[in-house]
Amino acid sequence: MKVFHLSDLHIGLKLINHDLKEDQEYILNEIIQYAGDRQPDAIVIAGDIYDKAIPSAEAVTLFDEFITGLAHAVPKAEIMLISGNHDSAQRVNVFRSLLARHHLHMIGLPPQTPEEYIEQVTLTDEYGPVNFYLLPFVKPSMVKAITGTDENGNNLSYNDTLHALVARETIDTSQRNVLVSHQFYLSTGGTAEDIARSDSEIITVGNIDSINGDILEQFDYAALGHIHKPQRLNGQECYRYCGTPLACSVSEAEQEKGILEVELLEKGTIITNRLPLKPLRAVRKLKDSLKNILALPSDDYVSITLTDKEDLDVFDMQDRLREAFPNLLEIQREGLKRVNYKNSVTAQDMLSPFELCKNFLEDMDSEEEKLLTEIINEVHVAR
Repeated sequence: MKVFHLSDLHIGLKLINHDLKEDQEYILNEIIQYAGDRQPDAIVIAGDIYDKAIPSAEAVTLFDEFITGLAHAVPKAEIMLISGNHDSAQRVNVFRSLLARHHLHMIGLPPQTPEEYIEQVTLTDEYGPVNFYLLPFVKPSMVKAITGTDENGNNLSYNDTLHALVARETIDTSQRNVLVSHQFYLSTGGTAEDIARSDSEIITVGNIDSINGDILEQFDYAALGHIHKPQRLNGQECYRYCGTPLACSVSEAEQEKGILEVELLEKGTIITNRLPLKPLRAVRKLKDSLKNILALPSDDYVSITLTDKEDLDVFDMQDRLREAFPNLLEIQREGLKRVNYKNSVTAQDMLSPFELCKNFLEDMDSEEEKLLTEIINEVHVAR
């Protein structure tokens, strides 16, 4: 069985105020072309369909055109999507039962009552059944009617919540099973620092949304979303973040993007292949003198760092750079002590929302710090 693994489309995204509609349309058509050429049996999109919970009309239209294109390119394939933390779970969940009859499974909400379970889609090939478990983004508060609370009546941690949800399922490990999920999974026994992350990802205080990767070990393949850089977990080919199909931030500059093509053969045998995606315009970082950079004009999205030590006419510099690079994202200066015309504050230079609030409130005890952490994380996830 051949499966395309995608995630984090972020349709409607703006890159430093640059509208990416044309770029996203281009890359989505590239995916449709791959699907038509290679005819997968299933296509899974592991969350963050849209960049915002309430997408623009243009973003909805683009998504509609993408799904319609896929359905025409591979009419026999099952298309499975889950909501991510950027999506509105309720909006993705609309017409869920009706669409399932037409080979389109859009799962926005996880099970929320004791009678409900993780949505399961079963396909069959010459080796037998393949069970896809479609688990959209989960916050502990969403499923506490199922998972319960701790001894103090508080929501369980993300880690305990996900383990409790999966433990309720009757997974036949003699068959092939695939988990489609959008969460912050770590390698078994690993730490959050082991996962390469991008500036465009939402990061919670203390990484409280992290989940131990041991939960993945009962599945033959884990099609994961949420992390924008392609990477493996547990050192295995079968537990994968596929990454975004298109760079969503400058921190993703020059990353190799693609589709993960997964072949599920007999139980225990999986082959993965990356199908490269070439963007209409790449995101790049350039670092050199003004003279050298101006000699390399481009339509790409560029972040420029000038290494000139002498002062420059700021207006002339900006005009010349914008003429050479119509999709210029930002200009920074390296090592300029007297004047910095575009002072760029990095994430490392800024206090986190937690630190800002803590410094403002002062003299907080441990219980107040815990409450502040919960409030900030709730706001982050809800954005």
